Amino acid sequence: MRSKKYQEFKNKIKKELYALDEAIEFIKENSSSKFDQTLEIHVHLGIDPKKTEQQVRGMLVFPSGAVKRKRIAVFVGAGKEKEAKEAGADIIGGKELIEKIKNTSKCDFDIAVAEPEMMKELSSIARILGPKGLMPNPKTDTVTTEIAKTVLDLQQGKISFKSDAGGNIHQAVAKVSWPTEKIKENIETFLNVIKKSKPAGVKGLFIKNTVLSATMGPGLKIQI
Repeated sequence: MRSKKYQEFKNKIKKELYALDEAIEFIKENSSSKFDQTLEIHVHLGIDPKKTEQQVRGMLVFPSGAVKRKRIAVFVGAGKEKEAKEAGADIIGGKELIEKIKNTSKCDFDIAVAEPEMMKELSSIARILGPKGLMPNPKTDTVTTEIAKTVLDLQQGKISFKSDAGGNIHQAVAKVSWPTEKIKENIETFLNVIKKSKPAGVKGLFIKNTVLSATMGPGLKIQI
C-alpha cells in the first residue's frame, strides 16, 4: 500500500509527458518529507540486454557535484598512503587492510580504489568485495596509478553506470533541495553521456522512456 502523500502526489499528475524544467519544479513543489529526498532518473533503453555487445556502460563527473558523499577505501603500497590521505580517502591500507577484511568480511566503505600492483593481493578478498560491487575495476577507473586524481574525482561527483538485465539504467542525480538549474545540469549531462554510449548494433529508438522521481514519490515521464 502506498502512503496518503504518495497517492495525493500521484493524483496531481495530469500529463503523460513533462518538459524537464517542468518535471523538476513539479517534484520540488510536491515532495514533502522530513528529509531531503534524492532525485532519481530511470532510463529504459531499446537494447537487447541478453547481448553482451549491447550492454551500455559509462562514466562521468556530475558538474553540480556528488549527490551523496561516499566513503572511499584506497589499497596502495608503501609510499602512497600520504598521497591518498591528502586527496581525501577515508580508509587507506595495503596487505594489512586486505587481511583485516579477509578475517572480518567487513567493508566499511562505498568505493574501492587500488594501484595495479595491489590487484594480485586483492584477489584473496574478491569473494567478499565482488558481490557488494566493491572490487576495483579498470573499466571504472578504480584501478589506477593516479590515486589522488581518482579520489578527488570520486569525491566531486564521478559516477559509473551500466544497463541492467531489463535494459534499464537507474541513477541518483541530485537532491530535491538543490536549485533547479543545478539539478537540470546533472540530468542533462547524464543523458548526453548515455546518448553517446549507444552500441553500434542497436537499431531504432535508443532511449525509449525516461522517468524522473523523488525517493518517495511517483515517477514523471520526461521529454528529452
